[in-house]
Amino acid sequence: MSTATDPRPLTGEPLSLDLLNTRWISEGVPQDLLTDTGGLAVWLAANGLGLPADETVLRHTLRARDALRAVVDGPARETADGTRTAGTERIDDILAHGRIRLTLTPEGPGERPEFEDPAWGPGWLAARNYLELLSTSPDRIRRCAHESCVLHFLDTSRNGTRRWCSMASCGNRAKASRHYARTKEG
Repeated sequence: MSTATDPRPLTGEPLSLDLLNTRWISEGVPQDLLTDTGGLAVWLAANGLGLPADETVLRHTLRARDALRAVVDGPARETADGTRTAGTERIDDILAHGRIRLTLTPEGPGERPEFEDPAWGPGWLAARNYLELLSTSPDRIRRCAHESCVLHFLDTSRNGTRRWCSMASCGNRAKASRHYARTKEG
């Protein structure tokens, strides 16, 4: 486990969106937590995933992040003629590396993920989490509305109208921009 501090401006989102949020913009400069195994260790620890942060896990996790980005930020999951998009196929490729085994536990029915190679674990879990979000709240998966922000969040607001990754940063910048535009006109 890494003792490094997580530098990302938005954490605590569901696993699939948290993986997407390992890329962000800071003062106009793109940042990427997953440039090395040290950053991977920070992300794994932040999400309670007790796997070693090695090059293989990093490579598979980056493939999953790219697949998620293609499906979340890309075109619809299905084209007008009913064919699947490349993003959908990439998610399916990630999901092919694991499965859910149903179990009976002392608490009742349960599920246990199994992987052909444990290095696929974090990426597979993120892809599966995305499917869970699609089945429970697909219209609440959002990208921040600020034009220079690349972060994603699950809108858990009561009325489902959240627009910003953070009201303190992106929401405030948008308000300041509108205020500046109004005062400039006047």
